Amino acid sequence: MIQKINYIDAYEYISTLKDLVKKGKSVNFTISGNSMSPFLIHERDSVVLSPIEQELKEGDIVFYERNNNAFVLHRIVKIQDDGYYMLGDAQKYKYIEGPIFPNQIFAVVTKAYRGGITLKPGDKWWDFFATTWAKHIRLRWFYRGIYILTHSGLF
Repeated sequence: MIQKINYIDAYEYISTLKDLVKKGKSVNFTISGNSMSPFLIHERDSVVLSPIEQELKEGDIVFYERNNNAFVLHRIVKIQDDGYYMLGDAQKYKYIEGPIFPNQIFAVVTKAYRGGITLKPGDKWWDFFATTWAKHIRLRWFYRGIYILTHSGLF
């Protein structure tokens, strides 16, 4: 017997997650795309999206909606008077996006499940990506090399 698989439209799914977060719920979301690697890996890792309860800061990962209705999960790399500026961890300086306005941001990532390991603010790798990685965008190639070496089993 062939089992029928039902699919839900991605926009409808994310809109549902957005509504749950607006109602004060935290929801788990599996990563799709490569813009947040090496911190988050496509279809392997997931994050907990939570309501924004504190002032957002540089290094936070947020879920927001672009003006074209695309939903994006990226890190805040700069905050200015005109809004927030975002960048995926795999992206280069020239791809910084902004300003993103507070009403476009609907969730903050409070926990990540990376290859079976749970990370949250205060953990070594979480804090490395939220601070060093986010602030030194032009040195990411160097940090990525160190990261790969330390996770290759050679050291």
